[in-house]
Amino acid sequence: MPSIATEPDPVWEQIFSHREWGKYPPEHVVRYVARTFYPAPERSKVHLLEIGCGPGANVWFMAREGFRVSGIDGSATAIRKARERLAKEGLSADLHVGNFMSLPWADNAFDGVLENVSLCSNRTETIRMALAEVLRVLKRGAPFQASFFTTRTWGYGTGTKVEPDGFRDMTEGPLVGTGFWVFLTWEKLDDLFRDFADRSVERISWTMENEKHLVEQFVITCRKPER
Repeated sequence: MPSIATEPDPVWEQIFSHREWGKYPPEHVVRYVARTFYPAPERSKVHLLEIGCGPGANVWFMAREGFRVSGIDGSATAIRKARERLAKEGLSADLHVGNFMSLPWADNAFDGVLENVSLCSNRTETIRMALAEVLRVLKRGAPFQASFFTTRTWGYGTGTKVEPDGFRDMTEGPLVGTGFWVFLTWEKLDDLFRDFADRSVERISWTMENEKHLVEQFVITCRKPER
């Protein structure tokens, strides 16, 4: 079994310290939140969690829409920026600097969880442990949405191979300079998400450099089993 990283990759502290990143939520996150949680009669009683919240684009959106929101990221700078952004608009969220493999919340705490290409910047065994934590903190039957880059993404196979479909220091594509990434195949997706129920998978993609290169993500929506 490969070694498991117990500390966040320091590259993200560097990135968030020197680059503006993720000011607005992506469309698939907006759709997930709107379709799943907008019908709630009292949004303030719906508790949502984002894993890998970065400087707070999705946290800001969910708090602005009236939900009770928590978030976690390995970068102290990202969490500071998220708190500052929320405070400027009179919003609040329960934000933590921490490790995805040991979430600081009780069992069955959340009505929904999401992450957006944050888990896939970790080794496969770390992802597996983080997903077990997602299952622990979700209420029974509650939904989870995740997104991972696929093996068709520009840059896959470049840099240093660390594990199957996992590469560090890629030399091409949009992930250059962002450390390690693992890319999903259907087989790996099936393995990682085998303990979740009602799984639905879509693909989103775009091209770069005048359609010369493809970037593609799996967007996985699923639920914690009822029992």
